[in-house]
Amino acid sequence: MILAGDIGGTNTRLALVDGDVRRFEAIEIYPSAAHESLEEMVQAFLRTHPAQPTAASFGVAGPVRDGHVDVTNLAWPVDATRLAPLLHLDRVLLLNDLEANAWGISALSSDDFHVLSEGDRDAAGNVGVCSAGTGLGEAGLYWDGERHHVFACEGGHTDFAPLDEVQEGLREFLAREYGHVSYERVCSGMGLVNIYRYLAGSCSLDAARISSLALAEADETAVAALDLMVSIYGAEAGNLALKLMATGGIYLGGGIAPRILPRLRAGAFMEAFTTKGRFSELLGAIPVRVILNDRTALMGAALAAATVLQPR
Repeated sequence: MILAGDIGGTNTRLALVDGDVRRFEAIEIYPSAAHESLEEMVQAFLRTHPAQPTAASFGVAGPVRDGHVDVTNLAWPVDATRLAPLLHLDRVLLLNDLEANAWGISALSSDDFHVLSEGDRDAAGNVGVCSAGTGLGEAGLYWDGERHHVFACEGGHTDFAPLDEVQEGLREFLAREYGHVSYERVCSGMGLVNIYRYLAGSCSLDAARISSLALAEADETAVAALDLMVSIYGAEAGNLALKLMATGGIYLGGGIAPRILPRLRAGAFMEAFTTKGRFSELLGAIPVRVILNDRTALMGAALAAATVLQPR
């Protein structure tokens, strides 16, 4: 019995998995900011679903260092040394949330994806995951000729590179406030709010409301903000593809992409993805897929636990 977790800045999902990682014996979703620690949520979960896990693995939104994570968009940290005794385990596995997402891709079926670009029919090689949600996460899977190996990174916090005068104005607007302007500041839930503030001068809306207004074409600024973010998202996904030489494909995870599919399909995303000068042809051959299954990171955490903590 594996206890798997997906700890994000907005929600934390906990699940029990026994064998088939696609089927959860129990699952709960908790608002992350409404709780003081992961330990508190784990205890509440196990009171509701009594079990003694034989392994535990958690994908956490932040860099994992020596079994500790300072969660990027939360006030509390996650520490494996606190979780292990609570669960009566020798070891608890902590993964970056995008690392867990990347692990989970192998558990998905074709119905779990929306294809933005078919790319080359025989595409193979390294793979990249670029996920806009509360923040912007990235991860990779390198191909050794026989199988993929997952690795984490913090590429979402690299410097935002504007592509035109409007984007340069956005960078300058945010630099006055934040100093360093990362891709996460302009390509995420907070990024969409930041773009709307830049275009309108102020913003009292959250990202979900901006997206819904844009999709309904009920607010011109919302439409412009979402389209600008989609273009930035495409450019950064293309950057990741080049950095990883991700000829095997780019996957868009996170909560935003499935909700804005009409704007992703409109063309600006793939135009920005492939507009890379001499490497445009290479980018055009890379498959691009949107992950539709919001349990991918949970399945990935369970797969990692089964592979790393319970090797056969």
